[in-house]
Amino acid sequence: MASQFKYILWFEECDKSALPLVGGKNANLGEMVNAGIRVPPGFAVTSKAFQQYMGEALLWDQVRDVLSDVSADDIKAVSKAGSSIREAILSTPIPDEMQEEIIAAYASLCDKCNMKDLPVAVRSSATAEDLEDASFAGQQDTYLWIWGYDEVVKATHNCWASLFTDRAIIYRMRVGFPQDEVLISVGIQKMVNSRSAGVMFTLDPVTDDKSKITIDASWGFGESIVQGLVSPDNFIINKNSLSIKQSIIGQKDKKFVANGCGTTVESVPSEQQVIPCINVAEVIEIAKMGMRIEKHYGSPQDIEWAIDKDLPFPENIFSTQSRPVTAAGKRDFGENVSKEEDKSDTDHIIDLMLKGFSR
Repeated sequence: MASQFKYILWFEECDKSALPLVGGKNANLGEMVNAGIRVPPGFAVTSKAFQQYMGEALLWDQVRDVLSDVSADDIKAVSKAGSSIREAILSTPIPDEMQEEIIAAYASLCDKCNMKDLPVAVRSSATAEDLEDASFAGQQDTYLWIWGYDEVVKATHNCWASLFTDRAIIYRMRVGFPQDEVLISVGIQKMVNSRSAGVMFTLDPVTDDKSKITIDASWGFGESIVQGLVSPDNFIINKNSLSIKQSIIGQKDKKFVANGCGTTVESVPSEQQVIPCINVAEVIEIAKMGMRIEKHYGSPQDIEWAIDKDLPFPENIFSTQSRPVTAAGKRDFGENVSKEEDKSDTDHIIDLMLKGFSR
C-alpha cells in the first residue's frame, strides 16, 4: 500500500532505516511485515508531524524554558514542569492538515479490514526507543480498543503529550537525552481481539540460555502481564526440538477486555484461572514465530504476541511488537525474577523518587 500522505507511513513502508521518522516500535513492526511475519495492519503518524506541530506552536520554546533549571532530583519541580508541558500540548489543537491525514489513513485502514470504525491500538513510538543503549520502551502511553475518527485523533494527541510524563522526563535526564531532541511517532494498528496474549523472550531471561524460548501467557489482552496484574502461565521451549521443557500454570484471576470506550479489567471465572490459556499447538506456533523474528534481527528478542479469537489457527497468532533483549529491558517472568531485580539502576532511582513524592 503506497502512501500518498505527508505525515503518514504504512507499516509496509517502514524498516529500521525509518527509525528517526517512525520510532522503534513502528520501525520494528515494518521490519516484521516485510519479513513475512504476521503483524496486524496499520500505519505510523511520523515524528515529522510532531516536530512540525511543536515548532509551529512554539511549544519547544516552552519545553526548554520550563525545564531549563529543573533537576531530576527535584520531583516536585519535575511534576510541575511536566504537567505544564502536557497541558500546553493538549490545549493546542493538532493542525487541520494533520488531522485530515490521520483520519484519511484510518479510513483506508477500515476499508482494508472491511470494518467501519475499526478498533485500533494507538501506541507511542519514541525515536530513541528500543535502541540497545537506551531502554526507553514503556515511557510513553498506549491506548487500546480505540475507534472512530475523533477518538483516534484524540489518542494520537494524548500520545504526543505522554512524551513529557514525569517518568519520561526524569529518565531522559538520567540517561543524558536532551528533552527537545527526542521526538515521537504514533502507531495506529488494527486491534487484535485477544482471547489470550502475552510476552515471549527468545532466550531464558533467568539464565540467558539462548537455546530456550520463554513464553508468558494470560487471558485477554497482554496488559495484564505487562502491568503485573496476574501470575501468568509460563512455558519454556527448547529451540532445537521445539518441545516444551517446562510449563507452570499461573492463577490468572484478572483479564483486560474491551468495553465501549477502551478496555477494562474483569475477573476470570475460577475454572479458567487454573487451566492453560494456550494449548500445546499454540505454544509451539508462538515459539516458531519467535524464532523467525530472532533470525530476522540476528539477536534475542522481547516479543509481544496475541491470539485473535475471531480467526482460525494458526492465522490468529500475531506479533504486535518486538525489540532487542537488553539487560535493562528484561521483564519479570512469573515468580522466577522479581520486578525489583529486573530493573536497571536508573529504573530503581526513578521509582524510589516517584514513590517518595507520592506519599
